[in-house]
Amino acid sequence: MDLGIEGRVAVVAASSKGLGRAVADALGGEGVRLVISGRGQEALASAEAALRSSGTEVIAVQCDVTDPLTPEHLVAVATDHFGRLDIVVPNAGGPPPGGALEFDDDAILKAIQANLLTSVRFVRASLPHLRAARWGRICCIASSTIAQASPTLALSNTARTGLWAWAKTAAADLRDTGITLNLACPGYHATDRMIELGLAAGGRPMGDPSDFGKVVAFLCSQAAANLNGARIVVDGGESLAL
Repeated sequence: MDLGIEGRVAVVAASSKGLGRAVADALGGEGVRLVISGRGQEALASAEAALRSSGTEVIAVQCDVTDPLTPEHLVAVATDHFGRLDIVVPNAGGPPPGGALEFDDDAILKAIQANLLTSVRFVRASLPHLRAARWGRICCIASSTIAQASPTLALSNTARTGLWAWAKTAAADLRDTGITLNLACPGYHATDRMIELGLAAGGRPMGDPSDFGKVVAFLCSQAAANLNGARIVVDGGESLAL
């Protein structure tokens, strides 16, 4: 299936590894030119090299996506180098695990900063370029916890549900603009974070990150032009979000 996005330009945040990397791989496979980012130089360089070896045009930027200035910087890198911006995939690493009563104000605010405000800033930074072109795809990476809260991921439940509410409102503002805004909500996938949280043990079924990347690539495609304000849960039926 031709997704109709060959030659487009995308910014994929926090994409040196994990699900962000899977999204970058999937978009690169469709001929999309990329700006990727990550905090760790080694993982970022590895992702850049792999993408280049597969024929993808890519620029890698070492940065912290939760810095308030980063979204505008990555958008500027894309537009300065490629002369356009078409696709934006806001993303940031998840907060620490724990129950709802275990965290103080600072921990809750830090989660909101990373997993709500980071995406909001990417959307704000990209919209002038997408509006000018009257075409754009924004796909925020949230979590299946917005469909069914996890008792051990209270910070993620809180921040990402806030992102869902904000995105649902913003998507309505984008009707008839040629720009779509959707959420891709992963459950448990075989990533370093799941291993760090101890969730990859015990025989729990784990999704393939590359399959999740392909879902996001579709949401960013020409074929998804009539899909806006949707919450796509990719968790193998764990939350049964029909």
